Amino acid sequence: MIIKPATTADYDRLMHVWASAVKATHHFLAEEDFLYFKSVIAEQFFPQVQLYGLWDKDGVLQAFLGTADNRLEMLFVEAGVHGQGYGKTLLYFAINTLGIRKVDVNEQNEGATAFYLSQGFAIQSRSEKDGMGKDYPILHLSLA
Repeated sequence: MIIKPATTADYDRLMHVWASAVKATHHFLAEEDFLYFKSVIAEQFFPQVQLYGLWDKDGVLQAFLGTADNRLEMLFVEAGVHGQGYGKTLLYFAINTLGIRKVDVNEQNEGATAFYLSQGFAIQSRSEKDGMGKDYPILHLSLA
């Protein structure tokens, strides 16, 4: 596996990974919200974060993360490779190399919440709405 910065040339594959991961893990997300996020994430969100991809031994990007300051802003893994260590590898990279200490997670995404808690994060607070003002509660986590 190789972790390296992702570029605009990777956006199509990043969006494929994002859509695959969201469809597999965000069952609570309304279809209209999925379509909205899909239409704006590459243009509005990717440029605001430092993007890193994780490529498998065959050179296929299977997962990616985005950070800003000491925050993990996004981490998505291709649905077909969930549970194979890609997310954990990226998270360790983000903590140990990029210095992230905080992450927000959708409360309704129980798998992601359990993942971060098992990796040493603790819930610090909760917001009723997400950063876009939508009714998806957010848990604010920090490394314990």
